[in-house]
Amino acid sequence: MPKNKFQEVVFTILMCLFMVIAMELYNASLIRGGLSGACVPQALLEMRFMLPLCFVTSFFLMDPLAQKIAFSQVTPGVDHPLFVTLVRSGVTVSLMCPAMSFWATLIFHGISWSFPAQWLQTVACNFPMALCWQIFFCGPLVRRLFGTLFCRKAVSAHAAKHRQPRI
Repeated sequence: MPKNKFQEVVFTILMCLFMVIAMELYNASLIRGGLSGACVPQALLEMRFMLPLCFVTSFFLMDPLAQKIAFSQVTPGVDHPLFVTLVRSGVTVSLMCPAMSFWATLIFHGISWSFPAQWLQTVACNFPMALCWQIFFCGPLVRRLFGTLFCRKAVSAHAAKHRQPRI
């Protein structure tokens, strides 16, 4: 989808924004025993540092690795586009969920002897939500928004360039 570095940055920001807000609301609801209005301020507060961490982790570390792993399994342009998208999304969540769970465990629990167990528990709680949210909601939403921002502009410019003059 992204065709240059600027578009990659925009796509990553959008994906991180929607993933982080959903996961922060999810985790706040786990802590509070259910989703309520009280979860929103907590999620927004935590977004201040989780969003930049997510962007840096994703853009500089996990996305290049996820692309390499995913495209060793599927080939864009050869395999069905839906299959390529699902594999790419699944690999990304498989890398990002443990990474972001690491950051969250470190920030909220600190380093202790129980850190590995707390981190694994965080991954186990977050992975199903992250995968489902990514595949069924966040991924399609962000691809639609991204397409609206970039692809349609290109199509409109192309159409305007090749429009027949009226007589």
